Amino acid sequence: MKKQKLEVNKIINGHNIEVLKTFPDECIDLTVTSPPYDDLRDYKGYTFNFEELAHELYRVTKKGGVIVWVVGDQVIERSESGSSFKQALYFKEECGFLLYDTMIYSKKGFSNPSTSRYHQTFEYMFVLSKGKPKTFNPIIDRVVKNAGRLTSTTKRQVTGETIRVEREIICGNEKGLGKRYNIWEYDTGFSLSASDKIAFEHPAIFPEPLAEDHIISWSNKGDVVLDPMNGSGTTTKMAYLNGRKYVGIDVSKRYCEIARKRIKDTTPKVYRETNKKQILKRHINLLEC
Repeated sequence: MKKQKLEVNKIINGHNIEVLKTFPDECIDLTVTSPPYDDLRDYKGYTFNFEELAHELYRVTKKGGVIVWVVGDQVIERSESGSSFKQALYFKEECGFLLYDTMIYSKKGFSNPSTSRYHQTFEYMFVLSKGKPKTFNPIIDRVVKNAGRLTSTTKRQVTGETIRVEREIICGNEKGLGKRYNIWEYDTGFSLSASDKIAFEHPAIFPEPLAEDHIISWSNKGDVVLDPMNGSGTTTKMAYLNGRKYVGIDVSKRYCEIARKRIKDTTPKVYRETNKKQILKRHINLLEC
């Protein structure tokens, strides 16, 4: 299939693999997406060919580009499917991506009730990179206890013995804040995951701040951000609002209409003014610790 020049700031209605085949090589800086979790949701008859999609994503990703793969597992006959890890390892072993980080998306105030096991309140966020990531803008919003103070700690030697050493805690800026850990917690549910109600016409959306935080972390303004399973358009909306170019692909015409409307109905200025406090709270990128 003939490769075309990449058109950005588009929501494309079509099958993601067929659409990606028209993209030139190494044209995408960052992909943030969430695939169907086994058969947990009805996506209007969409069939999911993971292996072919994974190879196409490798081809279109730039050197140093990143994929954030947000995924969970279904419990089938009392056993979790393990699809999430199978997919992550396929990206690594069969496609050539680095499994750069295995992050956790923790759902604040949410549980999937179970009478036979502990309530499920998290999903995986696999960060896959094509070589070393070319961009990392750490979010500095974690309160660091004793930041900058001289403290004592123990250090284990190769013999197994421990010695006590005094050192200054350098992980923390002048405001006492340090780089986040890799478990991120977000409010979820109606009116919490998205700021526009039309988004909830999709059966499974992830929080806008989740997409935004990854976009800020792994890309720069002007970079191209892709979601090949765009759904309600959370990734493309947050890419637009943060000065990135975007490309969204979805097989559902209705979901494409929703995604376009979400972008049309807001602007970066209105978004910043409406969510000023939340943005400042979550995006204090001052110093890397």
